[in-house]
Amino acid sequence: MTMISVQQFCNHAVSAGAISDEDLQVLKRDVLPDGLMSREEADLLIALERAVIGSEAFADFLVASVVDFAVWGTRPTGYIDRDVAAWLGATLSGRDGPSAVAARIAMEIVREAQGSAESLMIFALEANRQIRDAAHPVRSTFALAA
Repeated sequence: MTMISVQQFCNHAVSAGAISDEDLQVLKRDVLPDGLMSREEADLLIALERAVIGSEAFADFLVASVVDFAVWGTRPTGYIDRDVAAWLGATLSGRDGPSAVAARIAMEIVREAQGSAESLMIFALEANRQIRDAAHPVRSTFALAA
């Protein structure tokens, strides 16, 4: 079996401009058969989600993988401390603020963890508010003449 790295997978997806269902299967089976093992792998996939067209299945995989890694794969297990919260806030924000998938990741981590640093809870709520507000812009109202 040929092992490819997360970096090689991301390079392929960026050159293709999308993540196909077949690519997702390769990612699950060959690249990350045991899930995310490091912050760097999570960072790469989170950045990839912003850079290419991904399916809903890829978004679901990314959310589940990052939640599992952050909550259960880092110490203290089951809790998000300040260090992990700072990393998550930075990586999920990106340059232009959190994407809808990044906002979903933050909220799911807060839900899954037995306890979270306050900064991550605030980030999750704010990110989801921004996404919601962007999807439903406030309409201007005009007075009607009688």
